[in-house]
Amino acid sequence: MSEQLNDPLIIAGRSFQSRLLIGTGKYRDLEETRLAIEASGAEIVTVAVRRTNIGQNPDEPNLLDVISPDKYTILPNTAGCFNAEDAVRTCMLARELMDGHDLVKLEVLGDQKTLYPNVVQTIKAADILVRDGFKVMVYTSDDPIVAKELEALGCVSIMPLGSMIGSGLGILNPHNINVIMEDCKVPVLVDAG
Repeated sequence: MSEQLNDPLIIAGRSFQSRLLIGTGKYRDLEETRLAIEASGAEIVTVAVRRTNIGQNPDEPNLLDVISPDKYTILPNTAGCFNAEDAVRTCMLARELMDGHDLVKLEVLGDQKTLYPNVVQTIKAADILVRDGFKVMVYTSDDPIVAKELEALGCVSIMPLGSMIGSGLGILNPHNINVIMEDCKVPVLVDAG
């Protein structure tokens, strides 16, 4: 296992030494965001495009002015999307704002209360995005069949939830996560909970 952790993480042909992905939400301001990301050692920074300015609001502070795409891999995500159409539109906006950037995190939520993924809408959005040239890292349930379907569609990483977003419960179903890791050839990153 320790040898495995020393190996780089390869996603969509890019190599990363850190296996930690860090978000940009919940910080007091952009300076605190910058300091936290620098301290984390993460190389991939997820950005909720619907909640964070990356250029869509030219008169507001821009996250990309303090978190440089030259230093970090910016991973626009579709947090806050509840259907495939909104998720696809959000990814297209991110690609336009970031000069053709095609690596995205797809998140299509089922409801506001649990933030559990809507796998039907996720599969629909993933299919559209992959066919449009996006490299999709996809947040999904811990269902091994769904994970294989998303991989077969061309997603570059499967991100099954450990437990519900924000719950702090850890991995509730380690058996399913192990099955996904054994069956999928793309990187599996446990996400949420």
